[in-house]
Amino acid sequence: MMLELDDVTVSYGRIEALHGINLTVNEGEIVALIGANGAGKTTTMRAISGTRSLSSGRITFNGEDITKLRADLRVIRGLCQSPEGRQIFPGMTVLENLDMGAYTRKDSRGIAEDLEKVLTMFPRLRERRKQPGGTLSGGEQQMLAVGRALMSRPKLLLLDEPSMGLAPMIIQQIFDIIVEINQAGTTVLLVEQNAQQALSRAHRAYVLETGRIVKEGTGQDLLHDPAVKEAYLGVA
Repeated sequence: MMLELDDVTVSYGRIEALHGINLTVNEGEIVALIGANGAGKTTTMRAISGTRSLSSGRITFNGEDITKLRADLRVIRGLCQSPEGRQIFPGMTVLENLDMGAYTRKDSRGIAEDLEKVLTMFPRLRERRKQPGGTLSGGEQQMLAVGRALMSRPKLLLLDEPSMGLAPMIIQQIFDIIVEINQAGTTVLLVEQNAQQALSRAHRAYVLETGRIVKEGTGQDLLHDPAVKEAYLGVA
């Protein structure tokens, strides 16, 4: 088991955002976490990446208890997030943004190899490599955010709402790339409001409602679950 959340609770002041959730990610999987706005999806991601402290519970990554480990040290361990809203550096070029993704690494040859892989995976980034990140379209910025995360050579890639605000054709492309990243050997935990796209590609998935996991199963099982279809797929 690569990642395990054991009875994780997170509070914002007196408000409990996550109520004792349990979640696992096995090596080689795409695991999706779906739910409505305010369900606690992003809070879960922040707890895993170390940018939000736990009130109680435990997080284990590759057999190590990382509950109190600093966020930057989690990146060094191989846990990297592409955040909600992309959060690229708008004044820096595409190449400079990608370099920032490798800031924890010292292996210059490996960094150069990974840069070439990212530019091959995202040809648009190669075309625009000298442009400031802020001049890219929304879809290109999402590609840059994912590429920047890949530059840390993660064992587990956390993707928070990668399809948010994108045109349907670009969404399809982003999800195809997620599958490609997974098939190349990176485990993926995906938080996504587009349940159709997420569940159709996930090996396993969890449904989060108001800070609690209410369903779990294979992506296909949840894709055909009547309650999930009604709540998240717009099918009665």
